[in-house]
Amino acid sequence: MRILNRSLGRLSRHRRGPVAGLLVVLMGLVLTGGLYAAFSPSSSAQDDNTAALVKQGHQLFLVGCSFCHGNDGQGVKTLDGNQIGPPLVGVGAAAVDFQVGTGRMPAVQPGPQIQAKEPSYTQDEIDAMAAFVASLGPGPAVPNPSDYSTDGLTPEQLQEAISRGGQIFLTNCTACHNANGAGGAMPHGGYAPKISGVPAKYVYEAMLTGPQAMDTFSNGNLSPDEKRDIIAYLHSLKDSPEYGGFGMGDIGPVSEGLFAWLVGIGSLVGVAVWIAAHTARTSKQKAEL
Repeated sequence: MRILNRSLGRLSRHRRGPVAGLLVVLMGLVLTGGLYAAFSPSSSAQDDNTAALVKQGHQLFLVGCSFCHGNDGQGVKTLDGNQIGPPLVGVGAAAVDFQVGTGRMPAVQPGPQIQAKEPSYTQDEIDAMAAFVASLGPGPAVPNPSDYSTDGLTPEQLQEAISRGGQIFLTNCTACHNANGAGGAMPHGGYAPKISGVPAKYVYEAMLTGPQAMDTFSNGNLSPDEKRDIIAYLHSLKDSPEYGGFGMGDIGPVSEGLFAWLVGIGSLVGVAVWIAAHTARTSKQKAEL
């Protein structure tokens, strides 16, 4: 019995020693690292997928975009210094997804305003080119659906978002796009495109990247929630009735002023001419009598 107690005492002293504690810690670290390596996704596999996507995007970029933007997105200038295509370093994946996804790029011809058209690439090809441009330098990423979708809002929350978005839109956007989002003319041959009915992702990306003449509204200027509220307001316009009668294209004072000059003032001038002619004819008849 004494021998057993002595043996247990020696084991207890060894367990309390610093070497035993270090061994326990090392065993715990080895076990934790092994479990993490076994169950966590392989980062090398993710890196390989990203590299393959960037390589695919670069090949597409060389064929469809390098003539204006350079082989590595550095931009191209003519001999006299005019810019054919701007550099793309730092524009981010969101700019590529917007420009190529809406068909604005590749451009049919240069000009003050690049018009939207049917996209030339599939979404998978657009994602590959966006990955390549994103690899050139940090920039805005393609937003997640949770950033711009209003599907998860309750009816009360949606009405509040529409109210807030309307105020933000009236303050920041109506000068170019007018209150109904129908767009309008801009200086130097440009124009603000119609944005009512545009998919929410592209509206969000336009605010995030500031394409062409549009100002950039980064998340520091307008938060993601405020951008989503603007989108909620724009989508509400589709179901809003026209209380003012004939909308005349919803392009604001331009169409209204043209209508006033041609129809309103034109009608008054016509009536005045008719009255003057009728009065002159009556006076002539009286003079003959």
